[in-house]
Parts: sequence; C-alpha cells; structure tokens
Amino acid sequence: MKLTLSILHSGYGKVYRGVSVKHGNMAIKMLDPRHGQGDHEFKTEIALLSVYKHENIVSLLGYCDENGQKILVYKYECNGSLDNHLKRKDLTWIQRLQICLDAARGLLYLHNDVGLHHRILHRDIKSSNILLDENWKAKISDFGLSRVGPANLQSTFLISKICGTVGYIDPDYYNTRYLTQKSDVYSFGVVLFEVLCGRLTWVPEYKDQREFLVTLVKIHWGRNTLDEIIFSDLLHR
Repeated sequence: MKLTLSILHSGYGKVYRGVSVKHGNMAIKMLDPRHGQGDHEFKTEIALLSVYKHENIVSLLGYCDENGQKILVYKYECNGSLDNHLKRKDLTWIQRLQICLDAARGLLYLHNDVGLHHRILHRDIKSSNILLDENWKAKISDFGLSRVGPANLQSTFLISKICGTVGYIDPDYYNTRYLTQKSDVYSFGVVLFEVLCGRLTWVPEYKDQREFLVTLVKIHWGRNTLDEIIFSDLLHR
C-alpha cells in the first residue's frame, strides 16, 4: 500500500490518501485522541459501517486498533465533501438536486430500512459529512456519534449531553434533550438551505443577521423574500 501526504485535517485527526492493489484509492483517517475521538465513537463507526451498506453511505474498508493507534480506512471519494462546493458557480441546479436526493436516500435508509425494529440516528448531519464520489454521488459519512434505537417509539432517546455541530442542531432536541429521527431531518433541512443559498450555515465573519443561515431564512420567510438569499449564480442559469 502507498500513502500520500495528508489531504485534510478532520475534526478527529489527519486523513491521508492511500492506494492499494485490492481497493484502489482509499481515505485513511488516523484518529488523534486529543481531538475528542474516543473508544466509543471509534467502535460505533466500525460496528455500524461493518453491518449496514448502502450506495449513499460511505464504505468502510477496514480499521486498525493497535498500540494506541486507531485508524479507519474508507473508500476514497475524490470530490471531497459537499461544504467545499457550495459556492461553485459550475455546480448546477440539476447536480445540486441530485446530491440532495442521494443524501436523502441515505438518511431514509438509516431511519427506515436498516431493520424491522430499529433505526439509526446519525446525530451530526451536515454538509461536511456528505462526501461526493467521481460521479458526484453523495454519501453520508462520520457515524461516530450515531445511536441505534427502536423504530416504534416517538422519542427514541433522552440525551443528557447534546451532540452535533453549531448551526445544524435541532432546537427541539437542544431544548428538550429528546432525540428523534426528526432531529436528523432538521439538520438535513439546514443542508438543503446551504445548497440553495451557496453558503455554510454559520459564517462567523458576519457580525449581523447573516451570521447564522437559519436566522436569515426565518427573516426572509417572514417577509416572503426567500428569493433574495438564493445563490445568485443559480438564479441566472
């Protein structure tokens, strides 16, 4: 196997690109415990991705847990994560729609199709966790925070510690601590607005109402002026 230099720094450590005869291009995530990825998250990722397979879910090829070194190996998705393409002028309406449909199919599988009596709640749906392959097919990634729960309960979990990413967290989940599939759906809705508006949900450089996309959407929804925040390069296509 051949490794190249680090291709990015994720929230949990460095990710390298590797090549093997059997699997071709691979993404190799070397976890750094200083970034908060513990045994539980590492084992959750392995347990879920080893069992559940779908064309819109990232593929886990293998892992290593030796001498304190934790490594996850995935199929390399050459177009990276969705968050890096939101402002692309050449990412068309049709491509954006297809990406959203792919991610929605992946989420539907997690919520409704993994088994008769249970579902997977991702807990960190966001544009940086949606990867794109060479054909721009979207695949949901990063399952370390996920929970498996019964499918027949309205409120699946009562959570003492909120997990997720600023700007994507469902306010009902945040306020009540009850985690349901609707919490993932809310986060996915934020991603849809990111795709539509060509920007991330949180832009700290803004010091006004534009800083959080959800706030901006609510303001323009009330004014019936949502067309004013659609990505301008899409409006003229």
